[in-house]
Amino acid sequence: MKILNIKVTNGPNFWSINKKRLVVMELDLEDLETQPTDEIDGFYHRIKKAIPGLWDHHCSEGVPGGFLSRVKRGTWMGHVIEHIAIELQVLAGLEVGFGRARGTGVEGHYNIVFECIDAESGELAAEKAVLIAKKLVERISVDISMYVKEIREMNSANTPGPSTASLLREATLRGIPYIRLEDRSSYQLGYGCFQKKIAATITSSTSNLAVEMACDKEACRDFLKEISIPVAEGDVVESVDELRLSVKSLGFPLVVKPVSGNQGRGVTTNIKTEEEAVKAYELAAKISDRVLVEHYISGLDYRLLTIDGKFVAAAKRTPAHVVGDGFSSIQQLINIVNEDSGRGENHDNILTKIKIGPSASSILSKKGFTLDTVLPKDEILFLDYAANLSKGGTAEDVTDEVHPEIAMMAARIGRMVGLDICGIDVMASTLEKPLSETGGVVLEVNAAPGFRMHLSPSKGKPRNVAAPVLDMLFPHGQKSRIPIIAVTGTNGKTTTTRLISHIMKGAGRRVGCTTTDGVYVNNERIMKGDCGGPKSAQIVLKDPGVDTAVLECARGGILRQGLGFDYCDVAVVTNVASDHLGMKGINDLDQMSSLKSVVPESVHPSGFAVLNADDERVYSMRKKVRCNVVLFSVESDSLNIKSHHKAGGICVVLKNKYITIRHGESVHIVEHVENIPLSFKGQAGFMIENIMAAVAAVYTQNISPAQIGKMLRSFVPSPDNTPGRMNLFSFPNYDILIDYAHNPAGLMAVQNYLKSTSYQYKIGIVCGMGDRRDEDSIELGRIAAETFDKVIIREDTDLRGKAAGEATEIIKKGIASSPFNPTVIAIANEKQALQFAMKNAVPGTLIMHCVENIDEVISMMKKKEKEQPIIRPRRLLKHTVQRAQNENEMSLGMNI
Repeated sequence: MKILNIKVTNGPNFWSINKKRLVVMELDLEDLETQPTDEIDGFYHRIKKAIPGLWDHHCSEGVPGGFLSRVKRGTWMGHVIEHIAIELQVLAGLEVGFGRARGTGVEGHYNIVFECIDAESGELAAEKAVLIAKKLVERISVDISMYVKEIREMNSANTPGPSTASLLREATLRGIPYIRLEDRSSYQLGYGCFQKKIAATITSSTSNLAVEMACDKEACRDFLKEISIPVAEGDVVESVDELRLSVKSLGFPLVVKPVSGNQGRGVTTNIKTEEEAVKAYELAAKISDRVLVEHYISGLDYRLLTIDGKFVAAAKRTPAHVVGDGFSSIQQLINIVNEDSGRGENHDNILTKIKIGPSASSILSKKGFTLDTVLPKDEILFLDYAANLSKGGTAEDVTDEVHPEIAMMAARIGRMVGLDICGIDVMASTLEKPLSETGGVVLEVNAAPGFRMHLSPSKGKPRNVAAPVLDMLFPHGQKSRIPIIAVTGTNGKTTTTRLISHIMKGAGRRVGCTTTDGVYVNNERIMKGDCGGPKSAQIVLKDPGVDTAVLECARGGILRQGLGFDYCDVAVVTNVASDHLGMKGINDLDQMSSLKSVVPESVHPSGFAVLNADDERVYSMRKKVRCNVVLFSVESDSLNIKSHHKAGGICVVLKNKYITIRHGESVHIVEHVENIPLSFKGQAGFMIENIMAAVAAVYTQNISPAQIGKMLRSFVPSPDNTPGRMNLFSFPNYDILIDYAHNPAGLMAVQNYLKSTSYQYKIGIVCGMGDRRDEDSIELGRIAAETFDKVIIREDTDLRGKAAGEATEIIKKGIASSPFNPTVIAIANEKQALQFAMKNAVPGTLIMHCVENIDEVISMMKKKEKEQPIIRPRRLLKHTVQRAQNENEMSLGMNI
């Protein structure tokens, strides 16, 4: 077996609309394609013994043991690997269950699809599942425990900490989307202009100045003292000599800690001798050059939490400790505590495992203990000076016990320091009385306080402290999402996407747009290339200057990684035609239709799916969606349109050459099609379909018909606005029409358009793409023979799996199958093919160039325009010529 590639989806996808994160592994079974499990001697018994948890996999049988019965009767290895990958994750403590194994159409090749929690542990599960299957086939003993451990550790390393996780859960409950950012510890909540960012409990609203003050223990203590908050007296020292002077001034007991520090690192408490003070200074000086020496205040350690200037929670913290039983050593007692399933490494569980660090060593040394010392029964030994959970401490919720005066003090500190999320450490005998009565003090103020002690206290009531953070970031009524308009289909996606963007921008929106030629924000291209996938979509959704996203969703991106967003407001499907078939498991038009249907199926219930009523596969998608449906059609009285309109649906149709919106009893005339430049005087039928799709999409966004008409008139097709989409250049003896038409449907649309023109001679430069099915390339050749007097066959730079000249020969087969007999010339290089066509063009010729390197070709055309007089097209449209004759016009041209 051989893994060909592994991808992880990040949104609605071909395999599932609801399961957003799936591993998709393409696997070549090689020799095992001919060996089902019942023909592999002993395989059933080996897998049953190695992975007993597979008994709980019901599979299609629907009963316990269902999957194993399939193995016993005989199933394919791809199916087995799917279940192994799921079970490895379940054993690692991850809640997953969804899986699929499907052939790609290539013999022995399978897509193994299964649910995962994070991409990294999911990919690891895929790799280990294949390794385990190989060993089982080869009769090699398997201990899956080490693989499970690896997956668990990988997941732990890629799982957000408890504070971040609580915020993400709360955001999800409120329907607020989030995106993990590139540093992998920060997250964006919301999309576009409504976004907020978090890094644990630091938010995009957190003041840098406030964080600086909180981190400077000396400055913060002095500030608190100025505003009449009780604090421990102390000094800042920078040397041992200064320390000794401070010790003499303050007296014992003392606390020594770094001026800049967190999580209790470098803190020593209850210091009673100068020797202890020097050791404590040396420990603190490893973290900060400046060290704070304070009076030690006896009492209990409390943490108060304020959010947005309001007190929300309090916890009593106890340092890491063990309790003697009279016979176990200190190390044994630590081991017993650490066996608690609630304790984990670092922040990955409710509590953290106790570790022997400098503080514990210091404490043991002071007491004359070692790790082998046996503690008397019920004796408590504290193993750290600080009570932080990150160092093995525990917490008890005491929120309901806090005196109102202390709650008001905490809120005041948070507001005065300026921290939107503020942790305040207090030492006092109790919080049930004001500090003035107990002699308690505020020890320090913390930026980015951990939520773990409040979310999952060792004792007491859990507090949902994430909720007030989300209330602060997204107050009631504030949006978190921008409108997302997603566009898919075989042909017309990019033009429709650009036209929608143009109309929305004209309506005052700040538009982010992705297309197969780049990413645009407010008409400025910020990224060049094929950008119709989920990563490009997220570039737009991350931009704070964008209030509307218009996203082209191409086949490849949906297959590889899904849509890149959780749901959209509007989905447009232009058409489904034969292209890219036989690739990545999409082998026929029904499968292609299912793939494209992912986009409208991802529309939320109050949104709109804009569907082509003239394309039966697109029209049938209305049965799958859970949202409102809007239909568009060039046939204003078709049965599909009539029934939809009768049922109260919105329709956009071509009626007497007018783009018309029917909405209930209302009829809105948008514009005469010949006044819309993109329609090429109403002769480019495929462009009219794109126009109607765009009109339908923007109408759902409350753009008025009058505004839509105005923007349709102002959208002029050109190499800048619509590169590679019907770009016309005119020269003295010939015109050149440049278009991406690379599939039979696209070339047929061009053919239909050219029937309305009066060119005396037509040359077509076409290309068969190496990764397309032979039958599609043959059909392309047949259409080319019907359309052009001369066909020049070129080849793409990337041959996509075929040998040089192979795709050309397939195109020739298509030409030969036609009753037409054009001149056929093969010139592999695109630039040379175009130069040959221009050099040999007779007066009145149209050269139709199916382009690959659009920027190079456009640059070549613009350079040639400068070298020769610019001639407006003289012979484009039959009806234009006739109208000019009737009106005795001097100019027969059409501005494009």
